[in-house]
Amino acid sequence: MTPELHRPIRTDRIGSDGLTVEVEATDAECTALTARMHIPAVRRLRCRFQLTREPNDRFAASGWLVATVVQTCVVSLEDFESEVEEAFQIRFVPEGTESEDPDPDADDEVPYAGSVIDLGDAAAEQLGLALDPYPRRPDAELPEAEGEGQPHPFAALAALRRKS
Repeated sequence: MTPELHRPIRTDRIGSDGLTVEVEATDAECTALTARMHIPAVRRLRCRFQLTREPNDRFAASGWLVATVVQTCVVSLEDFESEVEEAFQIRFVPEGTESEDPDPDADDEVPYAGSVIDLGDAAAEQLGLALDPYPRRPDAELPEAEGEGQPHPFAALAALRRKS
């Protein structure tokens, strides 16, 4: 199955000096990513990768992601547009050679098959990781709870119990 954002690059293009690649989603790809991300809209996604060759067919990638998305505010339930900017570090590794070490400080490993890395799918994954799981519109305020300030119906009984 081809991912929503597909930008394959052959690993033999990554020389000893590395390679810089920019991925930008088309309007159609942004629409497809909207469904994948379960948000109202992805308006723009651009991601720059600086790839460097490592031993054993591994490739380090430092990158920068910039996106414009529409999310639903968890407070007001209204949609709002927000900018996402994120620097990241990942490592592309041959499929089946992923580390089993759960080190949270280690770079995320992205498996690839054959001699092709999909930078588009990697960009989509980075967007998913960069999205706020509890998006809140900047001017959203929590509504006052119903009955706030009203004493609990059994408060009088509790006060009597403390006196005895």
